[in-house]
Amino acid sequence: MGNNEMALSYLEKALEIQQKSLPSDHPYLAAIYNNIGHSYRSMGNNEMALSFYEKALEIHRKSLPSDHPNLALNYNNIATAYYSAGDYAMALSYLEKALEIHQKSLPSDHPNPAANFNNIGELYRSMGKYEMALSFYEKALKIHRKSLPSDHPNLAINYNNIGLLYQSMGNNEMALSYFVKGLEIHQKSLPSDHPNLAINYNNIGLLYQSMGNNEMALSYYEKVLEIHRKSLPSDHPNLALNYNNIGELYRSMGKYEMALSYLEKALEIHRKSLPSDHLNLAANYNSIAAVHYSTGDYAMALSYYEKGLEIHRKSLPSDHPNLAANYNNTAAVHYSLGDYKMALSYWEKALEIHQKSLPSDHPNLALNYNNIAAAYYSTGDYAMALSFYEKALEIHRKSLPSDHPNLALNYNNIGHLYQSMGNNAMALSYLEKALEIHRKSLPSDHPNLAGNYSNIGVVHCSL
Repeated sequence: MGNNEMALSYLEKALEIQQKSLPSDHPYLAAIYNNIGHSYRSMGNNEMALSFYEKALEIHRKSLPSDHPNLALNYNNIATAYYSAGDYAMALSYLEKALEIHQKSLPSDHPNPAANFNNIGELYRSMGKYEMALSFYEKALKIHRKSLPSDHPNLAINYNNIGLLYQSMGNNEMALSYFVKGLEIHQKSLPSDHPNLAINYNNIGLLYQSMGNNEMALSYYEKVLEIHRKSLPSDHPNLALNYNNIGELYRSMGKYEMALSYLEKALEIHRKSLPSDHLNLAANYNSIAAVHYSTGDYAMALSYYEKGLEIHRKSLPSDHPNLAANYNNTAAVHYSLGDYKMALSYWEKALEIHQKSLPSDHPNLALNYNNIAAAYYSTGDYAMALSFYEKALEIHRKSLPSDHPNLALNYNNIGHLYQSMGNNAMALSYLEKALEIHRKSLPSDHPNLAGNYSNIGVVHCSL
């Protein structure tokens, strides 16, 4: 029995006794109902949590003035349960009730309204209403700046919340400035191996990575790893996450040997601590496969992609996007190995999923069609290749600007195909379309332009 189950069993015994000896609206019963609600919420049972929080609220509504702090606490508890259940509208209505009480009964710089503002800000962030979220986060920050010392942990939380919000809004510069403010407070007030520092470093690392500054991202990820190595057991999931982040970063930097060493450490932890069909293991296998693919070790890449695929087949619905990604990856390896029929069979599986789950003009469908066309082209079935290249072109013509690079790629593919079929006039018309796009969108000395001119020159020689 876990701690929450144990707590619940004792609380229920206490409740059974008190219900016999106390009136049904006694404040002590409300306290027990709230505690039982907390236990259920910790166990992820939001429905049961809500039912007990509402019992507590019913007692307090009868016995307390309408602006009593305990009522605000009830409303906050109920809001938290609704938030955890994903019912943001109900959560917001209860958070606003709690805020209304605190604004009436407390000084304007009291910490409780600040907590309300933060909670409402967090809720709006989850709903994607970033401007509203920012206004509430800033209200909380304003109170804390007035009422707390400049190095107080709650200020660091405010700064981090606003940093995460700016990151969600795509304003990386503002996000970084707030993350750094939060970090500075934690560096002054916390031990150097405190988990909150690791969270700060990780947030900044993720931000730098999204900005393409891999060296800075790596330096922050290494700080996180240093803290976790000191403070966590060697098989802790957070260490696996650290190793994975660093491994993926090295992979994006093209440092494949380093990437592999970190990704394998993550895999080792997950193999020891997770069931053999856990999705995190599938993610590990796929990451390692991608490194092997990038180094040209296709046999190893295939073996790891197949391990990931085996897990996904067992644990995901048959039309899940991750299965389509697996099929695409496995197909790419077979294609690189020259096994075009196997590549085709896997790309067709990916296409089947995407045709069921995506709109008919989705870019992923165009990618599927291009891949299948390439496989048919490599097997010499030019008619089938042409039909799939044209499907991809049709999607891109509808969904992309007329000078988009993907359109140029489509025209080039079809041009080469017509050239292979001996239809040089058609080849020339498509290759010239690709050239026209590249002339508009690329510098005059770009390698792709040189390729265009060369392709067209070869066709002219054959006319």
